[in-house]
Amino acid sequence: MTQLPTLTDEALLDRLQHAAFGYFLQTVNPVNGLVADTSRDNSPVSIAVVGFALSAYPVAVERGWMERTDAVQRTLAALRFFRDADHSGSPTATGYKGFYYHFLDIHSGVRVWQSELSMIDTALLIVGMLTAGMYFTADTPDETELRELADFLYMRVDWKWAQGGGHTIKQGWKPESGFLHYGWEGYSEAIVLYVLAMGSPTHPISGDCYAAWTATYQWENLYNYDYLYAGPLFIHQFSHAWIDLRGIRDSFMREKRSDYFENSRNAVAIQRRYTELNPYQFVGYGENCWGLSACDGPTGEQPDLFNEKRRLFGYAARGVPYGPDDGTLSPPAVLASLPFAPEPVLLAIRNMLTRYPQMLTDDRLAGAFNPSIGFGPEEPWVSEGHYGLDQGVVLMMIENHRSQFIWELMRGCRYITDGLRIAGFEGGWLGETTEQESADVAL
Repeated sequence: MTQLPTLTDEALLDRLQHAAFGYFLQTVNPVNGLVADTSRDNSPVSIAVVGFALSAYPVAVERGWMERTDAVQRTLAALRFFRDADHSGSPTATGYKGFYYHFLDIHSGVRVWQSELSMIDTALLIVGMLTAGMYFTADTPDETELRELADFLYMRVDWKWAQGGGHTIKQGWKPESGFLHYGWEGYSEAIVLYVLAMGSPTHPISGDCYAAWTATYQWENLYNYDYLYAGPLFIHQFSHAWIDLRGIRDSFMREKRSDYFENSRNAVAIQRRYTELNPYQFVGYGENCWGLSACDGPTGEQPDLFNEKRRLFGYAARGVPYGPDDGTLSPPAVLASLPFAPEPVLLAIRNMLTRYPQMLTDDRLAGAFNPSIGFGPEEPWVSEGHYGLDQGVVLMMIENHRSQFIWELMRGCRYITDGLRIAGFEGGWLGETTEQESADVAL
């Protein structure tokens, strides 16, 4: 079989993207459409991964990897499940107020791990439903039902309730204790959450809620880049998987003369510079070997690791430049940066695949690897199995780079465009706001 690093860019991306899509075929429960969080045995469902799966099916149809009828049936299975599931908010339910528990049993769909009712993960699920609704537009009974269910499930979400009486949206809620008490401040992956919440025709939040969130942003200059700070790469990617943020600006970004897409480009440059400087002298780090993000990682409970005396963080949101950092890198986080910086990303992916081929299984990138530790100098620690979030964002960001398919599809979603305008975004493909829209924003 042809070695991936020797393929042309297009052939390399096609192989990696197709393999990422295969995750959703291998880990889905076809009865209810739910998808496992990881490929490991007995993994529960992550509702966010279901959202990525629902977004992946249209790409697969367009690429010829899946029949349209199959994609429709898989999507309907998931939408019908969420419509019919226990929505009482009890400790053994599936959801409440239109939101869903973060982790569910893949067979019964009930809450597991005493997980929280997750606002951001519900948003990633809902935007996947809306993606399906935007794509499957045929005048057939199944596709009509699909669109109606996507709209119903979106409109059922009580975004206003999720503020918990505060100025911003809460991170989560538990039936045992109510809203989570710790705050959610600073820039995060939540643009898509706020956009959906503001665009809702039934339970919207106000533009003031979005402004209260952006008021917690942290603007910095790192390595001579002016930059809206967020350490892990995934924060700079997730909302971009669905929303084309190129050239459109909210009030915060207009003041900074930047936009969120350019900020993500700077995030790549800052990651490259950090790993080039390599302040902790980790093995492998360099301008073509980077990728600090939320990912799996080794722990000190693994006694067979090779000569490791540093602190290890396990699964953690690693970030640049303030850490945490234990030498663990996420190849999917590199590849999902493709639209922002194609040449540096492809250089890094080819370099990492050549030096550390252990990170690849059946053309699918492992969630993480750590060249500084392992079972010998040439045997880095590699994360076991694969994570659905990794495979989903890789598939979508490769597609946005190759064809802009998801971006263009979701430009037509009025809930997204309404939410963006209420948040104060204007310019670029979104156009200038009218006087009436500006007045609506002020309200």
